[in-house]
Amino acid sequence: WKASDWTASDDRVRGGKSESYFETDGSSGRFFGDLDIDTLGGAGFASQRTTDDTRTWNLSNFDGIRVNVDKADAGKKYTLILKDSLLPKNADNGREQATTSYEYDFTTPSPSTIDHSSSTTILIPWSKFKATYRGREQDDAKPLETSSIKRISIMMRSFFGTQKGPFSITIRTISAYSDKGQSSIVPSGSADEKGGLIPSRPMGSSPGVRL
Repeated sequence: WKASDWTASDDRVRGGKSESYFETDGSSGRFFGDLDIDTLGGAGFASQRTTDDTRTWNLSNFDGIRVNVDKADAGKKYTLILKDSLLPKNADNGREQATTSYEYDFTTPSPSTIDHSSSTTILIPWSKFKATYRGREQDDAKPLETSSIKRISIMMRSFFGTQKGPFSITIRTISAYSDKGQSSIVPSGSADEKGGLIPSRPMGSSPGVRL
């Protein structure tokens, strides 16, 4: 992990006051901040995204994304976002132009459901990423182009005023996984094809690629 690989993309671009930060000790990355929903009347978002827009990940040989979470505020809902296309910034105002996003929402478990000697793994098959444009789901969008992932983001949003205030999640890894390699990461028989939270041992050497 490198903090310089991530940058804030918060609702301040729309006049909000939410703030997000990213820090790392090298072995994990912490996404944290404060979600303000009062300024924008119940809405709000705070996010961190990858910075190198010239980089492309070819993940077409994999079956989805795996997120290993070490620590998190219980019951908070986060969104993992992938993009397979980017546009140049608007020449008039310097802002980024919108493109289709592919999103997956997940809720961090309560303390009673976490084995603190291990991390929690979130397995997200490609089919579970929802296509959205400017926050609205797009039923007619093309499938995610997994051979050309150009940006990864993690977001905390209000979900129509249902959450606000301080948040924190520490992630050990974000990686692509193959069904053939799950057994060395996830205890045998516990893989969830629908996508979800799975208690996991620390990462081993299964086939995969770190993002």
